[in-house]
Amino acid sequence: MRRVYFDHSATTPVDPAVAEEMYRFMTETYGNPTSLHYFGRQARKAVEEAREKVAAAIGADPKEIIFTSGGTESDNMAIHGVATINRNRGNHIITSAVEHHAVLNTVKALGKQGFTVTILPVDKYGMVSVEDVAAAITDKTVLITIMHANNEMGTIQPIAEIGKLAREKGVLFHTDAVQSFGKIPVNVDALNVDLLSISGHKFYAPKGIGVLYVRKGARWRQTLFHGGAQERLRRAGTENTPGIVALGKAAELAAANREEEAARLSVLRDRLIEGIDSRIGDVLLTGHPEKRLPNLVSVCFKYIEGESMLLSLDMQGIAASSGSACTSGSLEPSHVLLAMGIPHEMAHGSIRLSLGKDNTEADVDYFLEVMPPIVERLRAMSPLDQENEFALSGQCNGCRISHSCQA
Repeated sequence: MRRVYFDHSATTPVDPAVAEEMYRFMTETYGNPTSLHYFGRQARKAVEEAREKVAAAIGADPKEIIFTSGGTESDNMAIHGVATINRNRGNHIITSAVEHHAVLNTVKALGKQGFTVTILPVDKYGMVSVEDVAAAITDKTVLITIMHANNEMGTIQPIAEIGKLAREKGVLFHTDAVQSFGKIPVNVDALNVDLLSISGHKFYAPKGIGVLYVRKGARWRQTLFHGGAQERLRRAGTENTPGIVALGKAAELAAANREEEAARLSVLRDRLIEGIDSRIGDVLLTGHPEKRLPNLVSVCFKYIEGESMLLSLDMQGIAASSGSACTSGSLEPSHVLLAMGIPHEMAHGSIRLSLGKDNTEADVDYFLEVMPPIVERLRAMSPLDQENEFALSGQCNGCRISHSCQA
């Protein structure tokens, strides 16, 4: 059976060059970076070289890079670190309705600890308004956290403008760049951010390794772990040397290949969108039509449940998802789509196709070949589609004849 992986926003395969680097530091240079002997010194050197590669990729100083276990930890560290140390200055946090749950659940938890949280709405494209951010800022605001690009529908937020506003108001600004890094330009100065989160497994590094960027001078304090003096007293615990080395290599490759790969993926993405639009009716492309990630297509199919489509696609060898992988076990429709004003019944029929470096035109064409009959079959079985058909034809559900009947 042909296998096509269209779920790179959930996770990516480890690049062979990255895996090779990682393996060497699992089997040969395996010392603890805090040890003073030769093996430890070699590990420390590798960790610092990786830190320099990540810093170069985002335009930061290496001393501003903290290695974490991934995006969720980075988001938690950023938000808790700003909130707790600045509590004497204010207790107000601003975020958006389309954030990843690593952000939303963190600010909601702080809301139970005396913080006031403003969750901003978005427009039909999932875009946050800079004007809404400005209106929400008060003299008690200590943090704004808005994601760079959405993980479910790919909309790119006006981060540079929000960051400029935050800086003018003296408010610290964090962005979750987990989905954007390696796909679009991510430069901490150009984006005007004070804190930024990255996750390695989204750009061909392994799972379990991430980065938190904290701008020098930002009023922030690590509060999640207590232990040793690793990461300049900012994140206790023995460094994951193989993961750090792998992330550094992946960041270096992503920075070198980003423009060329983004252009290639944009062509495949548009081919998917045009094919779905021309071959399947009653579909809605979600996210901004232009300001979107080059590799992501999010579509709602009317009158079908997304889970049925995903299972049918899987039987044809195609891996896709419905929204975030972190919420795939939930029966609730995507909070992102609902925030954009998409009705529940349509939000239930969403799928996300996220492309990667190994995908080809043949993969896109295979999807466009197998998807229309899947949609046709599922709609024929769907009570939602039947209700729509009867409504359009002037028939009632009870007797399948004209509404002139007295049933």
